[in-house]
Amino acid sequence: MALALCLLLDPASDRLVRALWRRLEEQGVPTLLTHTHGRHVPHLSYAVLLAAEQEAVLSAAARLGDEGPLEVAVQGVVVFPRGRAALAGSATAALATRQARVVEALRATGAVVHRHYEPGHWMPHVSLTTGVAGARLPSVVDAVSDRLPLTLRCDRAAVIDTTDGTTWGLDGVP
Repeated sequence: MALALCLLLDPASDRLVRALWRRLEEQGVPTLLTHTHGRHVPHLSYAVLLAAEQEAVLSAAARLGDEGPLEVAVQGVVVFPRGRAALAGSATAALATRQARVVEALRATGAVVHRHYEPGHWMPHVSLTTGVAGARLPSVVDAVSDRLPLTLRCDRAAVIDTTDGTTWGLDGVP
């Protein structure tokens, strides 16, 4: 089991990301629409856990409280190893502080946090592709660039089991 604590997008932002996914899929670029279990939702992960005890994580996440919805400005596309591309979100001080608080609360349960989600190394992003050849990356950038800049609103949060898409909604937005 791989758990992630994620910010979920409001309906308008969710539709926007799904439209980008569909546009890329129509061009033969794999996205989260067709990746693994097919139950992916547009999201911004605060933390991805490599090892964790589910009940402890859910309990810690429930205690995080509600800091309220937030907006993330997107100015471009970022490319990660193995051809993964994402919308690059702004890393404001407030967002970085919220993310660090979440990571520390989850780590306190004994969870192992993926190194890319360590405070100070984390880059806020919303995944677009799941792996595309380097030669195809310009088409990804082209498909997205005419939609930029944009602002995504995160109004919910959840713990998600990334292996099967099981989702546990939180009462607030940490």
